[in-house]
Amino acid sequence: MQVTENKRYNIHKSARLSCAPMMDWTDRHCRYMHRLLSRRTLLYTEMVTSPALVRGDARHLLRFDPSEQPVALQLGGSDPVELAKAAQMGADAGYPEVNLNCGCPSDRVQSGAFGAVLMKQPALVAECCAAMIAAQPAEVTVKCRIGVDDQDPEEVLPEFLARIVGAGVTRVTIHARKAWLQGLSPKENRDVPLLDYDLVHRMKGLFPNLHISINGGVSTLEHAKELLDAGLDGVMIGRAAYHNPTDILQAADAVVWGEDMGPEPVDVVLQMRDYIEAHMADTTRGGGKLMPVVKPMLGLFAGRPGARQWRRYLSENAHLGGAGWSTIEDALAAMERTAA
Repeated sequence: MQVTENKRYNIHKSARLSCAPMMDWTDRHCRYMHRLLSRRTLLYTEMVTSPALVRGDARHLLRFDPSEQPVALQLGGSDPVELAKAAQMGADAGYPEVNLNCGCPSDRVQSGAFGAVLMKQPALVAECCAAMIAAQPAEVTVKCRIGVDDQDPEEVLPEFLARIVGAGVTRVTIHARKAWLQGLSPKENRDVPLLDYDLVHRMKGLFPNLHISINGGVSTLEHAKELLDAGLDGVMIGRAAYHNPTDILQAADAVVWGEDMGPEPVDVVLQMRDYIEAHMADTTRGGGKLMPVVKPMLGLFAGRPGARQWRRYLSENAHLGGAGWSTIEDALAAMERTAA
């Protein structure tokens, strides 16, 4: 029990700043690199569906490097029994947090009766959360929207939060936009619906003991700090942390937690060497190809001299046969020549 409580304490502190779970983006390679930039920031997996784990026995989707901690598993699903089993699998794999996705608006997710459509079924969400909590020791959290379609967020969000709090949830991340399940694409749902930060702040007033993180529209560390200073417990950053990881994460430990700055991006690249070479050598885990590891590294030098050459060289060469660590070294050299 003591170990569980210590993990929960640490992850609550880390939840002051987190990187959003993003399909096809926040894979284990991305998370490994992000952890080099920030020791504190809470990282999330891509969404893993409970059917894939429980019915498909896709345990490989739970793999992560221990150095990624603190890292949380995000699950998608709507069956309480199945989610409980999936949460147990996540806890057994070493995740100290299991997050239930109630915010994704994609058609594929809706067809599975989970994601943002669950905003319409708060009683079911509460039942799912209670089952997950009872089944295993990891903390169960929820990521949601302020509402969907024609719902009135002022009415539905307080009810939704009250339901999950009643089920035992103590931490939630709220994407401060509605999701439109019909008429907008998933991409448009990230930008088109208006942000309502004030509503999220009011929820903190209504639920003072609930740890509330805000998500949506945050693209700088300075903005995140403003939201924290205004009384929210945490801020979750999505695409900006992926496309501009150094700008968001290098100073995160210093700005948010008062600790040391993270390493320079060149040092991050050099620290990736052992990881990259191990990945290239391990063909049993999808290794042997450089591009999957390079993909989240493309934005490391965003806004810095030579950044375009770094991206271009890797984009053109990392997928070629024989690409490996020497390709990374060549990309660094090309960037340095351009910046000189």
